[in-house]
Amino acid sequence: MPAAIEVKRVHKHFAAVRALDGVSLEIAEGEFFGLLGPNGAGKTTLISILAGLALADAGQLRVMGYDVVTQYQRARRLIGVVPQELVFDPFFTVRETLRIQSGYFGLRDNDVWIDEIIERLDLTEKAHTNMRQLSGGMKRRVLVAQALVHKPPVIILDEPTAGVDVELRQGLWRFIRELNQAGHTVVLTTHYLEEAEALCSRIAMLKQGLIVALDTTRNLLCGVTGVRLRLRLSPDQPPASSAARIVAQEGNSWILALDSYAQIENVLSDLRSERIEVQELEVLQIDLEDVFVQMMRKH
Repeated sequence: MPAAIEVKRVHKHFAAVRALDGVSLEIAEGEFFGLLGPNGAGKTTLISILAGLALADAGQLRVMGYDVVTQYQRARRLIGVVPQELVFDPFFTVRETLRIQSGYFGLRDNDVWIDEIIERLDLTEKAHTNMRQLSGGMKRRVLVAQALVHKPPVIILDEPTAGVDVELRQGLWRFIRELNQAGHTVVLTTHYLEEAEALCSRIAMLKQGLIVALDTTRNLLCGVTGVRLRLRLSPDQPPASSAARIVAQEGNSWILALDSYAQIENVLSDLRSERIEVQELEVLQIDLEDVFVQMMRKH
């Protein structure tokens, strides 16, 4: 059985910018796979090459066994992409847009599936509304619907919940989970790392065109040692001896990274010696954001 996506030694340069530098990975059928990285890491470039919107300088990419260059038509029919940008045709309604998208893939009498997508993405009340009259969140729902209209076995979501409300986000993920459970392969890029942690069984992290981590989500989380401590203090200033341990400030709270639980007492002792009162203390579990930050700093 071929992998859903195969990427072998792919290179892509834009003038002096190295977008992809020998990227290789394989995504199995039915996986929910995360592709993470900071802005400019090469995620969208890789997606564009998979979708046939750009050509690699070197390397090979396959979708369900079909080469994205030499077998472009077959490969493209098997993939649905939700782009990061809000791209839409302002002259058609939501339903018309989805019918036209069906036509691109040679699908007629696709209204039953279109109706289901419209309902599941909560677009029923907007089905006959012109695209240019929709809010940004509604336009993004339509982009998701367009990617799904031909029932592709591989679904790529490039920041699908950027700028959308919590209710849509939850509804979208319920729908996508069901598609994944039905056998669809899902590839997700997102800056909401809690989404990737909750949804993805395996994750690749990119930085400057290189894969710097590739493993199951569980193994990535287990690979980070230490403990995080959230403190709210009075006065609102951690002791000087703990300055090197500070990794973030969230509102009026400080996040400290410690090597072990034993260091908590050292921090508390420093606070007492400097007459700093602890108003709130919370020991935090290591999450994917900690893994991400560590990997980006390491590489």
